[in-house]
Amino acid sequence: MQANSTESSSFDTPPVLSATSGLVNSAALEGYTHDERSYGEQEPTCFHGSFQSCMEMYTDAVTVAEYLNSHRIWFPRCAQPMSSEPIGENGYALTIGKFGSFGYEVEPKIGLDLLPADHGVYRIQTIPVPNYNPPGYEVDFHAVLQLVESTVNAAALNNFKKYGMQPPERITRVEWDLDLKVMVQFPRFIAALPKSLVQSTGDKLLNQIVRQVSRRLTHKVQEDFHSSMNVAFPRKQRR
Repeated sequence: MQANSTESSSFDTPPVLSATSGLVNSAALEGYTHDERSYGEQEPTCFHGSFQSCMEMYTDAVTVAEYLNSHRIWFPRCAQPMSSEPIGENGYALTIGKFGSFGYEVEPKIGLDLLPADHGVYRIQTIPVPNYNPPGYEVDFHAVLQLVESTVNAAALNNFKKYGMQPPERITRVEWDLDLKVMVQFPRFIAALPKSLVQSTGDKLLNQIVRQVSRRLTHKVQEDFHSSMNVAFPRKQRR
């Protein structure tokens, strides 16, 4: 599930990023006491992003749907190195990773509900995580996934033949749209910085996180699907 972006990045290590390294520096902290670095009464800052992309599976939509419906098997292993814990019948508590610097650190945890397909449309939305109160942030996650089956195009056929593999008769694109909002109650020393700086840097960081997580998840789900369902997968897709 790779977000569209013109920037390149890697996600070879667990998602330990700096949530504030681009927002503050040593000079920005001068003059602030420890209490002033705590959370104040200011309004939360909202960071918002819309993302679209797709994931190709080299078989028919019925087989892909069978796999997606068995998420209790594949989701925990594909989500690694992020940790996941089951919630109810279709939900997960997903720990994204640690973010922070200059004494401001948070390890976001989000509850996601992978709803069953409704007329071929899958939805993922946020749900509360039992016995967990998010410290200074709130996430609103809404994703829509559709399976689009078609014949195999010439490029895919040539790729299979290049590696001496039997090309599939059908290909299924898992097309997805994500609308993501993150409300953050910043400490006072960050809230004192120019709002435009905080907003632009936070939006960029949100895009970076989604891009990195989706890129890794796309790769792992594709690998897991084609392996577990015994479906041919050309090496080019494994880079």
